[in-house]
Amino acid sequence: MKLQAFKKYSIALRDGRQLAIDHPLVMGILNVTPDSFYAGSRCDDPAKIENRVKQLVAEGADIIDIGAYSTRPGAAVVTPQEEMARLDRGMEAVHRLAPGVVTSVDTFRADVARHSVEQLGVDIVNDVAGGTLDEHMYATVAQLHVPYIVMHMRGTPATMQQLTHYDEPVTTAVARYLADKIDQLHSMGVESVIADPGFGFSKTVEQNYEMMAHLDEFIALGEPLLVGISRKSMIFKLLGCTPAESLGGTTVLNTMALMQGAHILRVHDVKAAVEARAIVEATFKSQPSADN
Repeated sequence: MKLQAFKKYSIALRDGRQLAIDHPLVMGILNVTPDSFYAGSRCDDPAKIENRVKQLVAEGADIIDIGAYSTRPGAAVVTPQEEMARLDRGMEAVHRLAPGVVTSVDTFRADVARHSVEQLGVDIVNDVAGGTLDEHMYATVAQLHVPYIVMHMRGTPATMQQLTHYDEPVTTAVARYLADKIDQLHSMGVESVIADPGFGFSKTVEQNYEMMAHLDEFIALGEPLLVGISRKSMIFKLLGCTPAESLGGTTVLNTMALMQGAHILRVHDVKAAVEARAIVEATFKSQPSADN
């Protein structure tokens, strides 16, 4: 596989800072939940939250993505009030232990997004539903003037794996969907959009690998590309292991994504992703970048 030229971006944050994507960034996951699919990522008490934030910083996370509502199939329903209370606890630790780090909030609720940005100082909204589960999300993000991660998912977390039939190659269908959403977001005043194909959401194992083999179609959307495959079922179902045993497969896929020009890796294991990035960059250091 030949390394693709890396397309650079600069994203304006709400407080005047710029998030320079001049090389791949690593987004570390902070799950302030008791039931996320990977048990090793669950931080449901203050001590675990503090230890996790310290770990993310020490291992070199460029962005901390905080989530308070598990979107795995069968996860418990969480009220907006409980989601916000969990986020309050998590962001208190982030501000205290990692001041100045870029943060994103993993939520599909517009009210939670507003609370996170206005009250907690979060920089980016990361919506697994791409606006489909809250009709107010796009207008809210536009009003907040924050970057928005639009992900492809059909249905809800409870029904998404029943909705894996596509009338065309899955990569083509997902890229078209994201292109339409990106156009809609820009037309509503959202300046900075990051595209996420939604690995593991409304896709079979085979469809996930089809998308991984054709990331260039998502790069062609003209927005930064986020790849989130960390410890997902596309790895452990294929290899016959568990999420806890899926770090090796995760690192292989992250390396493949980096070689195809991915801009952000969303991961549980920051150290491994940072090391994969360093190896890819050292191996292909003579490869030119493509400026935006």
